[in-house]
Amino acid sequence: MVAYHRPRSLAEALAIRAKADVAILAGGTDIYPARTARRAWGDPSHKDVLDISGIAELRGIGEDDGYWRFGCLTTWTDLIRAGLPPQFDAYRQAARAVGGVQVQNSGTLVGNVVTASPAGDGLPNLLTLDAEVELQAERGSRRVPLASFVDGYRHTQLGADEIVTALIVPKRRHAVSRFAKLGARKYLVISIAMVAVVLDLDTMDQVTEARIAVGACSAVARRLETLEADLAGAPIRDVARVVAPRHGDILEPIDDIRASGTYRRAAALTLVRDCLSGLAADHARRAA
Repeated sequence: MVAYHRPRSLAEALAIRAKADVAILAGGTDIYPARTARRAWGDPSHKDVLDISGIAELRGIGEDDGYWRFGCLTTWTDLIRAGLPPQFDAYRQAARAVGGVQVQNSGTLVGNVVTASPAGDGLPNLLTLDAEVELQAERGSRRVPLASFVDGYRHTQLGADEIVTALIVPKRRHAVSRFAKLGARKYLVISIAMVAVVLDLDTMDQVTEARIAVGACSAVARRLETLEADLAGAPIRDVARVVAPRHGDILEPIDDIRASGTYRRAAALTLVRDCLSGLAADHARRAA
C-alpha cells in the first residue's frame, strides 16, 4: 500500500522527507506518466507520495533588489501570465510550447528541472538566465547553480532529504531573449533540438554579454561558450553572422528515432542563427 502525505507547511514536508523515501508530487505531469510507463513494463511499484501542492508558501513569483524568485509550485501558466521583463521572453516562449493548456496549468517550472530530461524545455532558458536552485532540508538550506545541479542524464544533486523550494534568477535590466525549438510537429512534441538566447546590450546596441544554451543535443543542456565569447562587442544587427559550424563542437547529439546526431547539431546552429536574427529584427523595429 502506497502512503500518501499532504502537508500544509514546508516544515511538515521537510520532516516527512527526512524520514521517508518519497516521490515528491507538485503538478503531477511527470510522476503520473512515469508510473504508467513502469506499469506497462511490468513494474507496479511506486514510492510513497509527498504531495506538496497544498503548501501556500511555495507558490508565487517575487522579486528583490537583485533577483527574481520563482516558488517551486509556480506553473508554466503562471510564468506566461506574469508581467516579467524582456530577459524572460524566451522562457515565456518555451512555456507556451510545453504540452497543452492543461499541462501548462498544472506542470511546474521546478518539476521540469528536477526531472532533468535533456529535452526539458525550461533548462536551456534557465542556463542562459544564470539561475540557481534553492534547496531546503531540516538540516539547512543551500543554493546550487543550475549548471551544477543538473549533473547528468536525468540526474541532479538533489539530496535524499531535500526539497527544491525555488528558482533564483538575477535581474538583467538590459537583456533581451528568444527561444526556438524544432520538433516533428509544431505543438505537443519532444524537441529534436532547442535553443535559448539572452543578450545584454549597451547604449551603442553592442553585445556586452551573450548567453546561449542548446537542449536535446547532449546528455544535459549545454552553453555555447565559444560563441558567447565571439559575440562580445558585436553590433546587434550582425550577431547572426558570427555563428559558425565550430560553435557546435561542444554538443554531443545522439542518433534516435527523432533525428540523427548530425542533423541535430546542424539544426541547433540553425536555431541559434534564427534566434539571433529574430532579436536583431526585434531591436530594429523598436528603434525605428
